[in-house]
Amino acid sequence: MAEPERTERRLRPAPLLFEPSEAATDPEHFFDLESIEDPRELLARATELTLAFRAAQERAVEFQALAAAQLADPRRFDRLSPALIAEQAEWTEDYARKMIEFGESLRRDAGPEA
Repeated sequence: MAEPERTERRLRPAPLLFEPSEAATDPEHFFDLESIEDPRELLARATELTLAFRAAQERAVEFQALAAAQLADPRRFDRLSPALIAEQAEWTEDYARKMIEFGESLRRDAGPEA
């Protein structure tokens, strides 16, 4: 039952608008949330952003895993070891191995074009 929620989040994340550089340097400024006075509207927009960031984080992790699997692929002449991948991604070597395995499973599930 959790899977449909995940799919729905992926299909309808809140738009993540890029903030102007001057707003990004202001620690009190965050996606213009500080200017919303109505608490219901603030809760709704903050919730949309939370879901969007979660969806973005999940997708980013999948892409990290795919990249790790590609870099560790034994068919590559420039293959990297899990230790080198861990160093580059600032992971532990054990976590790099897990991400490589996850990426390999994503590639298998994607089919022949992956």
